[in-house]
Amino acid sequence: MKITLKPLGNIADEIMEELRDRVGGIFHCPVEITAGFSDLSQAYNPERKQYLSSQLLATLGKAEGNSRVIGIVDVDLYVPRLNFVFGEADMGSGTGIVSLCRLRQEYYGLAPDEALFLERATKEIVHELGHTFGLGHCSNNKCVMHFSNSLADTDLKQAHFCHKCRPKIIL
Repeated sequence: MKITLKPLGNIADEIMEELRDRVGGIFHCPVEITAGFSDLSQAYNPERKQYLSSQLLATLGKAEGNSRVIGIVDVDLYVPRLNFVFGEADMGSGTGIVSLCRLRQEYYGLAPDEALFLERATKEIVHELGHTFGLGHCSNNKCVMHFSNSLADTDLKQAHFCHKCRPKIIL
């Protein structure tokens, strides 16, 4: 198994490298960073001032074989009927997308906290990867597969799968 992280838009190399290392430590497999693209305008909704996550997700194509691909963006994402999403996954294609935008303290007018930001980003990447491995949402609020309706939910959960979810991962 191999996981690929693709920066979509402008994501600092240091952030991508840290996320690569963290995700690799959780999944114990190779994680690589490959070039994405920088023009996200096709997914922008000027009325909402947000980007349609499914449209960006579709640009990732299909992961090959036993690999998974996660696009990383630093823009605000939404899906119809929700105000925002931290990420989205497509189980069939083995791809997912995660937004860093609302994971930053600065988004809420607070002082930056790089450690907390990276912890949140790691949890959301692992969560979306869990979906690509066939997992649904978990009722255990400590499990990484628990649905995050807010940052409080993300902060409460761990970056790992609970004892019920881990055995369900379809590789």
